[in-house]
Amino acid sequence: MTNEQFEPLNPKGSTVFGAYDVRGLVPEELNPDIAYRIGRATTAFLGATEFVVGRDMRVSGPALSAALIDGLRDQGANVTDIGLVSTDTLYFAVGKYGYEAGVMITASHNPAAYNGFKICREEARALSKETGIGEIGELVISGELPPMADRRGDLSERDVLDAYAEYVLGMIDPSSIKPLKIAIDAGNGMAGALVPPVFAHLPCEVVPLYFELDGTFPNHVANPIEPENIRDLQRTVVEQGCDLGVAFDGDADRMFLIDEHGAFVGGDMTTAMVALEMLRKNPGSAIVYNLICSRTVPEIIEEHGGRPIRTPVGHSIIKALMRDEDAIFGGEHSGHFYFRDNWYADSGLIALLTVLQLISDEDQSLSAILEPIDSRFRSGEINSEVADVGATVKRIEDHYASHGGELDDLDGLTVEFDDWWFNLRASNTQPLLRLNVEADDKALLDRKTAEVLAMIRR
Repeated sequence: MTNEQFEPLNPKGSTVFGAYDVRGLVPEELNPDIAYRIGRATTAFLGATEFVVGRDMRVSGPALSAALIDGLRDQGANVTDIGLVSTDTLYFAVGKYGYEAGVMITASHNPAAYNGFKICREEARALSKETGIGEIGELVISGELPPMADRRGDLSERDVLDAYAEYVLGMIDPSSIKPLKIAIDAGNGMAGALVPPVFAHLPCEVVPLYFELDGTFPNHVANPIEPENIRDLQRTVVEQGCDLGVAFDGDADRMFLIDEHGAFVGGDMTTAMVALEMLRKNPGSAIVYNLICSRTVPEIIEEHGGRPIRTPVGHSIIKALMRDEDAIFGGEHSGHFYFRDNWYADSGLIALLTVLQLISDEDQSLSAILEPIDSRFRSGEINSEVADVGATVKRIEDHYASHGGELDDLDGLTVEFDDWWFNLRASNTQPLLRLNVEADDKALLDRKTAEVLAMIRR
């Protein structure tokens, strides 16, 4: 039996198969035809016979989901459609119910014109370019797909949101949570469906912002790392006297906090707080953090008896290392939080509940908990377009090596001094360098950020 032939995709089609997922503009880069091929290719590559499929609220989601499911079934896989869910709910379904693989149709925090696919195998083990997305992409782009199966797979439906809500509530003590007033901005994304069944079992008052599922994002793009997208939340927290605010991204797997004064809390500070609470229940455990996080994170882990493990950026790296080290928790500056007891998958919701547990246990405000922790100053990620990434990094490396900096290349270039440090990483997809700087005081931060940027942009 010969391979089935499709027309090869144009070269632009190859750009959608990224480091951690498939993502692109609809319909220019992704459409039902490509989604169908992805279904066929994913089944063939994984050899899986039982898939679970979910999607977010994007307008293109139903058509892409239907085409993907057709491709999975034509290649012989049985499919359970769980409908509109968050990405962490999809991971839960794979792990809890023992599916061999799962696909989430989402473009995460991207604008409305985008969509994509996050793919995982058994136990919610996410595929990366090196562990499957690359090979799936080659099959899709070439058009040389294996023959269809002799028997088309079955299709069934399942509602898992309530089960996921019950599961995440089991990771805290709901009876000890204080009656906090919390503003939650769903950004018209999947948190609008995820939050209500969870908070129905907690004594908290939720002030909802943009809970209506709407993939056109009529209020703001569901990307809380951009300051303009959290202004409504910050204003609501202050005006309504909330104890804290919470912003989710479109597929609700990432989460950022706002304190009671309306101040944004970085993902690394949330990592530190979750680590503190997790170590109370799991003393001596390993906790993973990526190298962009503040120096505060490993300090907090060590102070509370944990074992900090520094990693490169990227969920596939972090999840694999967590499994190797039996780490109880992992956090990234980007708002991704991973839990061993959640099949090592990320869940902003579990991170939020853990912080609520910490606030309740400490009987302190969010800002009071952060005050002794968050003592340093950070630049945030600053992107610079450069003509020659390698030459620029080498020039900066040579400069700081001659000025007494401690250098490492775990992920890009990290240069450390006693009172400040920076990391410089190349983008995977663009001629960009991404700079993050941290210093012990604001004046030093401003001076050193300007110094490094001047060398990058020379």
